[in-house]
Amino acid sequence: MIQLSVLVTKEENMENIYMNRELSWLKFNERVLEEAENKEVPLCERMNFVSIYQSNLDEFFRVRVGSLQDQMLVNRKIRDNKTNMTSEEQIKAILKGVKKLNKRKDAAYMDVMDKVKEYGITLIDFTTAKSEEKKFLEQYFNHEIVPLSSPTIVGKRQPFPFLRNQEIYAVVVLQTRSGKERIGIIPCTNNMVERLIEIPGGQGRYILSENLILHYIGKVFKGYKVLGKSLIRVVRNADIDADALYDEDLDYREFMADLMKERKKLSPVRLDMSREIDGSVVESLCRYLDVSPERVFRSEAPLDLSFIFAIQDHLRMNPELFYERRVPQKSAAFRDGESIIKQIEQEDKLLSYPYESIRPFLRMLNEAAEDDNVISIKMTLYRLAKQSKIVEALCEAAENGKEVVVLVELRARFDEENNIRWSRMLEKAGCQIIYGLEGFKVHSKLCLITKKGKDGIEYITQIGTGNYNEKTARLYTDLSLMTANEQIGTDAAKVFQALTKGEAVEESEHLLVAPKCLQNRIIDMIDEEIEHRKNGEDAYIGLKLNSLTDKKIIDKLVEASKAGVHIDMIIRGISCLIPGVKGQTENIRIISIVGRFLEHSRIYIFGCGERRKYYISSADFMTRNTVKRVEVASPVYDPAIRARIQGIFDLMLSDNKKAREENAEGVYTLVKCDGEPVNSQEALYQEAYDKAAQRNAGQTPEGANEV
Repeated sequence: MIQLSVLVTKEENMENIYMNRELSWLKFNERVLEEAENKEVPLCERMNFVSIYQSNLDEFFRVRVGSLQDQMLVNRKIRDNKTNMTSEEQIKAILKGVKKLNKRKDAAYMDVMDKVKEYGITLIDFTTAKSEEKKFLEQYFNHEIVPLSSPTIVGKRQPFPFLRNQEIYAVVVLQTRSGKERIGIIPCTNNMVERLIEIPGGQGRYILSENLILHYIGKVFKGYKVLGKSLIRVVRNADIDADALYDEDLDYREFMADLMKERKKLSPVRLDMSREIDGSVVESLCRYLDVSPERVFRSEAPLDLSFIFAIQDHLRMNPELFYERRVPQKSAAFRDGESIIKQIEQEDKLLSYPYESIRPFLRMLNEAAEDDNVISIKMTLYRLAKQSKIVEALCEAAENGKEVVVLVELRARFDEENNIRWSRMLEKAGCQIIYGLEGFKVHSKLCLITKKGKDGIEYITQIGTGNYNEKTARLYTDLSLMTANEQIGTDAAKVFQALTKGEAVEESEHLLVAPKCLQNRIIDMIDEEIEHRKNGEDAYIGLKLNSLTDKKIIDKLVEASKAGVHIDMIIRGISCLIPGVKGQTENIRIISIVGRFLEHSRIYIFGCGERRKYYISSADFMTRNTVKRVEVASPVYDPAIRARIQGIFDLMLSDNKKAREENAEGVYTLVKCDGEPVNSQEALYQEAYDKAAQRNAGQTPEGANEV
């Protein structure tokens, strides 16, 4: 395991407790890569983790490195508020760390593909192709690829072409008869040509189309001598500030659609190459693309790993190569044949994805769409499935005469086009569409059903930790609370009233609502624990987050640790706080769980015994979430659900198969498995299966809401 720099040496700061955000993210992606290297993970799943590592890295460069690059253009003196690094220093540290990790990525890929051969699948190149295969490939190139190719020779009359983001191109260095050098380029991404080309003979031998193009590229540029060649792939900046560019006289949705087109043209932040070629040619490419040479990465693995899913399809008959099949189960909290809304009115309900099915929530929406007593449905949408049953239910409700108010966040990065499409469909069905607040993304997962009751208005409120997306509900761990609590419903109504007016909630009694009343309330609850500890009482904080970067909260957690408050944190990704530093963070434990499912739920726990408080939330403790977005955290009041959440949290703390603990040096290592192995994700799925079996057998399991 490599150790990525902690950035500020102990000679500079004997009590260093901060980690740079970007390098902490690299450590997370390193943990993803470790799953690709892990021999205990099924072979095809290891392939997945190699691909996830690569796609994570692409997005990181597009968003985070792109942002740092923009900062450098504005002000090179801007510094990270935790490690005091400039943007330039951060980029240098990132590039150094990525080059080390990419060598491991290449090795993991080669190891996986070597083992895949044992199952009859071989990815060949021209060094391993048989003579008869070469004949077939040459014919295939001549008849299937050449007619569709669009070659370019860069020169005075033909400028360097625009290279699309993350698409593969074959580049060749050509020499004319007079000895002049030219650069030739052929796009390798073509929907008319299969990327994974099967060699006839039924022996499971394949070649990637870009390797075929690169090998025979000289045939396209006849009359030139080939001096060198390589596949290349450009990753472009995606950091674009919609609010800074928006003109209030424009239609916002159409403005965002145009903005997405502009994003595709932003400057490159990385250049990947498959081969070493002459340094002067690399310099020319960098000059044409406006990329510095240190942003050039050489890859032994294919530049785009998406083809592995086709290989996996050929291996489906080998179940041992995949994780055991798991299907979201019926929740034991709900009874068949009864109204979902009435069951929620009787007691609060909690769904835990992907272990339990999202169907009760969908049924709740469908019931609300048809219930004559339902007046309105209000909902915030951030990311949706490509085929969304949630949108269908909302459209049906509007067509049935309900007031349906939907906040569609068009600035959900990389989902903008999908959200624009859904917003048009919802509007056409008669829904009122709003687009959030100027300067603040709406990231909350909030649904409010308002209905006429015997004694007046009643609310059904749903608060989630993850998106309203049926697909990710099978892949991400999330929690969904459904309650008829009048106080929570009243607070949720205030949130929607503010949103429809283009305002942020100024205060709320039960919900924690960013940007104005979440960070301060969190700090107040940490302060309460500090006071209890100072008074000689037990004090505790438990947090499950995706990321921790908010310096105000970090510094308050350090203060709590110094006061003797015990703090457990389960942080999947970025953590800018280093635990276990004597005299500073020695009462803080941080683990990260990277496994089969993406850990995505957020849980806040404060206090001990009878005074313990529980919240679930859409918000990480990142400044962008706590003070720059609309986020919602909901208290959990139902005793059985509180016990269930505590059980989930404790189980994850006991994980000794997929949990990695961070030490005082900022290094993550797998938790030592001394006793019985505990894989928390598999344990939670098995529990869901066991409860479903009891339910199907007509039994009512005791403690149905407990772990």
